[in-house]
Amino acid sequence: MNAGARLTIYGIGVVVAFGGAFGLASAIVPPSVVSEWKEGTQMNSHDGRHDAATTAAEESANAAADSLKGLSLGLEGYVLSPVEAPGAVATSGELQFQILDAAGTPVTDYTTAHDKDLHLIVVRSDGSLFRHVHPTLDESTGTWSLPWEWAEAGTYRVFADFTPAGADAPSLTLTRTVQVAGEFTPVTPQPTQTAQVGDFTVSLDGDLTAGSAKDLTLTVRRDGKPVTALEPYLGAFGHLVALRDGDLAYLHVHAKGEEPEVGETSGPEIEFAAEALTAGRYFLYLDFQVDGQVHTAEFVVDATPGVDPAASDGDSHDDGH
Repeated sequence: MNAGARLTIYGIGVVVAFGGAFGLASAIVPPSVVSEWKEGTQMNSHDGRHDAATTAAEESANAAADSLKGLSLGLEGYVLSPVEAPGAVATSGELQFQILDAAGTPVTDYTTAHDKDLHLIVVRSDGSLFRHVHPTLDESTGTWSLPWEWAEAGTYRVFADFTPAGADAPSLTLTRTVQVAGEFTPVTPQPTQTAQVGDFTVSLDGDLTAGSAKDLTLTVRRDGKPVTALEPYLGAFGHLVALRDGDLAYLHVHAKGEEPEVGETSGPEIEFAAEALTAGRYFLYLDFQVDGQVHTAEFVVDATPGVDPAASDGDSHDDGH
């Protein structure tokens, strides 16, 4: 495999509730909200007797849910706070939020991953208007923020990918939904494995099958010529985010190759393995950097149903009739 086979992937998930102008950063989460969240956590917990009575079907369903990222605003004792941002299109402001621990205290210490302490993904529910950004942390309040303006109205999901500091701290993706006022025209995504980004053409070779890992290859060309000057961006030659149409859960994606050395270049191919948990439509977004500028190529891929082992076994046996 050549150097172009190196890729680092993120899975991310955050949902955001937007309000009006944001006040003091320390007041982003009122005590009443923290209290309600803590009470809800206690009410939703299960005692040992209930756990023992959990059926095999429930355990299977729970395992499937746990294997998907980007579907919860709280996990492992951490919760994503409500998010403040402009409430309408073409209104300048800031996007701000906090990550709270089990005690309701804002988290201020994180483990760096892919050169950043937190990665933020924002995408509209129809898969359009994708952004991968990196807000700044105010360590005195635990508030993450960055300048923000919405280009179009609609319902958005914001995904925050992070790992709190500390031994054995979990790597998490938390999520919230955001409503942005304004005239809204939804996009109907159609399958495509070729993306045009300025003078770059990026093609995706390979397919997806539910329950099976598949190899995918992304090839970058510029004005028809292979690009061999892909630059490391956040410690990789490319970053792929894949979301399932319908609930925007994260597709399982695994990087192929090693982290590039400083100053190293590569291309035109970037390779990775991906596994879809279910059949259905997926949105894929590839970030890559050339000449110091980051570009995003977008694809829509349909995953086909996998083979049901139980059904296959059943077909192989004579029923006696």
